[in-house]
Amino acid sequence: MEYSLQADHLTKLFNGQLPAVNDITLRVRPGEFLTLLGPSGGGKTTTLRLLAGFETPTKGRIQIGDHIVADDSHFMPPEKRKIGMVFQDYALFPHVDVAGNIAFGLRGSSKDKARQVKRLLTLVGLTQFAERMPYELSGGQQQRVALARALAPNPDILLLDEPFSNLDTGLRAQVRSDVRHILLETGTTAIFVTHDQQEALSLSDEIAIIFDGKLAQVATPHALYNRPVNMQVAKFVGDANFLPAEAHGMTADSRLGEVKLFHPKSGRVQLMIRPEALAVGFDEEGSRATVLWREFYGHYQRLGLALADGTTELIARTGVDRYFQRGDAVSVSLALPALAYDSESQHVLS
Repeated sequence: MEYSLQADHLTKLFNGQLPAVNDITLRVRPGEFLTLLGPSGGGKTTTLRLLAGFETPTKGRIQIGDHIVADDSHFMPPEKRKIGMVFQDYALFPHVDVAGNIAFGLRGSSKDKARQVKRLLTLVGLTQFAERMPYELSGGQQQRVALARALAPNPDILLLDEPFSNLDTGLRAQVRSDVRHILLETGTTAIFVTHDQQEALSLSDEIAIIFDGKLAQVATPHALYNRPVNMQVAKFVGDANFLPAEAHGMTADSRLGEVKLFHPKSGRVQLMIRPEALAVGFDEEGSRATVLWREFYGHYQRLGLALADGTTELIARTGVDRYFQRGDAVSVSLALPALAYDSESQHVLS
């Protein structure tokens, strides 16, 4: 299979300390949008800097297209790797107008540069802002200029280091949607760093979870959310409820009664239950629970539920067709099969 990027056993140590990046292997297909997701300080940005050539790997190998750009005996500097980079702070030239920022680094005649700049301005929806200075633009407009400048030399891979973190919530959602649309239109291969789970789930073709410099799981957003490889990943990627249970094949006995499982298991397990998998109502079916708190978000509501045994609190996410309030006695049952983890290792049982 053809890959735009192959990274094998990447490791980076700083001053003999514990590895900031520890034996990470990645494959990125042409046109794919891969997100490096993890907590702050977990090694995401260091991994991106290794791929960009801003850091030299202690060990490992990086190949971009057909070219090995780093291994034990060879290191290619960033300017020769044919990559584009979009930074968190945009890194625009403050005293150069929008067109000049985009044209920076372009080669060829003035006519060719002007044609390319015009095409990119149209692509990012900023044609009318060509002669504006960066300080005259909004944060979202500046980010689109930074994207256009990074795309101008037709890079093999675009690297984005938390590019939306300086934007407010509403603008952030719009700009990331715009950026994803532009990258789809251009067929650009992109590697994106973020610690925002919802951002990663909504944008990515695949997500690589990195904890403490180690690769925990690489999967599609759907697989990562519904089949996290262990309880640490499950807790990091969205809300997750955990219940002890005793598994017997395709079912398990738990405080929610007998529940169905995704895969046959036996013995003591921990069930991972997403909030939207819980059915909450006022009928008589299901376990009894009390609403501890309620958060209303317009198109859905989150509920904190205390089961009747008094030992377990669950988070549920449900529609707004029923009105719940604190203190309500409700029924709760599992609407979907649960994923089971080994109680000791906290990994999915095989």
